[in-house]
Amino acid sequence: MMNKTEILAPAGGQEQLQAAVRCGADAVYLGTQHFNARNAAANFDEESLKEAVRYCHARNVKVYVTMNTLLTDRETQDVIREIQLIAASGADAVILQDLAAAALWKQYCPSMRLHASTQMTIHNVAGAKAAEALGFRRIVLARELSLSEIQKIAANTNAEIEVFVHGALCMSVSGTCLLSSMLGARSGNRGRCAQPCRLNFRSAGREYALSLKDLSLVDELYSLASVGVTSFKIEGRMKRPEYVAAAVTAVRKSLAGEPFDMESLQAVFSRSGFTKGYLTGKRTVDMFGYRRHEDVTAAAPVLKSFASLYKDEIRKIPISLGLTATRKGSALTASDGVHTVQVEGESAVEAVSKPLTKDYAEKCCSKTGGTIFFVKDFSVQSEENTTLSAAAMNAMRRDALEQLYELRSQCEPKPIVEPAPKNAVISARSGEQTLRLRFERFSQAFDDERVEKIILPLREILKHPEAADRFSHKLVCELPFLVFAQDEDAFLHQLSEVKNMGVREVLADNIGVLTKAKEFGFTVHGGHGLNLLNAIAAEEYARLGAADLTLSPEIAMQDAMRLRAPCKKGVLGYGYLPLMRFRVCPARGKTGCGDCTGHPKLLDRLGKTFYLLCSEKKYSSLLNSVPLYIGDKPHDGLDFVTLYFTGETADVCRKITDAFCEKRVLSVPKTGGLYYRELL
Repeated sequence: MMNKTEILAPAGGQEQLQAAVRCGADAVYLGTQHFNARNAAANFDEESLKEAVRYCHARNVKVYVTMNTLLTDRETQDVIREIQLIAASGADAVILQDLAAAALWKQYCPSMRLHASTQMTIHNVAGAKAAEALGFRRIVLARELSLSEIQKIAANTNAEIEVFVHGALCMSVSGTCLLSSMLGARSGNRGRCAQPCRLNFRSAGREYALSLKDLSLVDELYSLASVGVTSFKIEGRMKRPEYVAAAVTAVRKSLAGEPFDMESLQAVFSRSGFTKGYLTGKRTVDMFGYRRHEDVTAAAPVLKSFASLYKDEIRKIPISLGLTATRKGSALTASDGVHTVQVEGESAVEAVSKPLTKDYAEKCCSKTGGTIFFVKDFSVQSEENTTLSAAAMNAMRRDALEQLYELRSQCEPKPIVEPAPKNAVISARSGEQTLRLRFERFSQAFDDERVEKIILPLREILKHPEAADRFSHKLVCELPFLVFAQDEDAFLHQLSEVKNMGVREVLADNIGVLTKAKEFGFTVHGGHGLNLLNAIAAEEYARLGAADLTLSPEIAMQDAMRLRAPCKKGVLGYGYLPLMRFRVCPARGKTGCGDCTGHPKLLDRLGKTFYLLCSEKKYSSLLNSVPLYIGDKPHDGLDFVTLYFTGETADVCRKITDAFCEKRVLSVPKTGGLYYRELL
């Protein structure tokens, strides 16, 4: 028999919430007006959130509140107020991305359950263990994992495992996308994604190369449950209620072993159909799709039928009723097994023709239509030769069910505590700003007296062990941005190899490889992939072992300069920044990689060129069409700046380094990124 699993449904607004609950969801996830990754959804204010929790708890449905965006230092007090608001609602858990949010919840409301958002990019065992150690009780895994990888992670953590089983697929691994930010200053990490990836990017003649079909694993639920998945998550807080109803119904029927209508589910919303390529490991061109005209027109005929699924209240709560009828008075007791109420009614009267029978009383008292209750057990005790009117029994039934509902819908707020005052963080900055150079290839690399650190990818150091001697104490090994669970053992072996070569410093871009590298005894530098925007998260990463931190490219330069970190801090000062990270390559053809050089390109609808970088066929990265460059702009108050070289020649790398050090303007197309403009 399959272990108990949870159907988790999206609730972008009140009608979606009702559709989810009435169609059989065990839990819903929703956002408030602030700090959630679907800012454009209707979402819930303070009063409607409380009402949503009351509505759900009365029906044995849990409520998880999304607070899954990156935070800035300027928002700390607003975040604390949001914590107080959510705690007061009695919600069951919060879904978080930023380690600052987790730290604040643990300080102000330690009884709240923390769930690690898919935006935390947890995709291996090390990441799951790190999240568990940070206090997360549940982990929402990255969508890009195979069944065997999910199994490996679930087997090595005590945290609950949640996976997406239906809905839209982001092209980029969640938490690693800067495309919307860099192209339009609308950050996906801040809940403002404009979805530019759904526009027509072309690759080798293939259109919509950054748009994937929707995911549907509705027929794979038993397989997922068998490897340790406890929660099946449906994507779609921006979707209409009919979509929610259709998806929840399909998942519920699948779990019950009943047939479900996949064609109608596809009709209500899809992008060229569905895919389950990540789960099966078949990451082919067949995974790509976009919203066609026929996908849109297919929805209209099925919407009415799906709307009917949540038209009426469902009677899902079993209760016991006990009726007592005497000449001195009557009473009806109702219990759901936890709460019990008793209401009194009029006295029984002498029976003229027929005394009160159990069948007649049960018929009157079991009329629970329009409520959430159904009568499981009924008993009656009546005085001999008496009867009770149907009106009297109906009145008691109505009062009892109303009182019972009220008791069930009372939500217990989570207690707020006032944390002990903390000492102000003293900035670790000392001395002048230093320069670090990051190279994609060993052949680009050079050193001179201006350079503090030379950063090379792990694969390059393994190919060129002479780098350890050539760059000596300056060498930093850049660990892979993504280490999927199937590659984790090989990665740990490679860590041992570079350590044996004399490398003592590494750069890590996610909590999994950061904590694992620390266990190996390396000095660990935190990379820009940690998405660091605030001082509290900086404290958390320093506590995890980061010797210094590269701030997110999404940070405003003024915020970066003011940020009080307990360790040294820096930014990327030059580079064709990685905007997306892919496990299925957008340049992939029908025959796979074919004769690809590892540096294919994409064209957007305006004809701009975006190059791809392949990382040993494990994942690829989309580079911006123009480089970031801040050599001629103010960036004081930082401990270091990193120049991030990718496809440049060695000669160009030297020239750009010279220009940066001399604060010269580059006479090529470039961008200041988000450092000097407002991020939404």
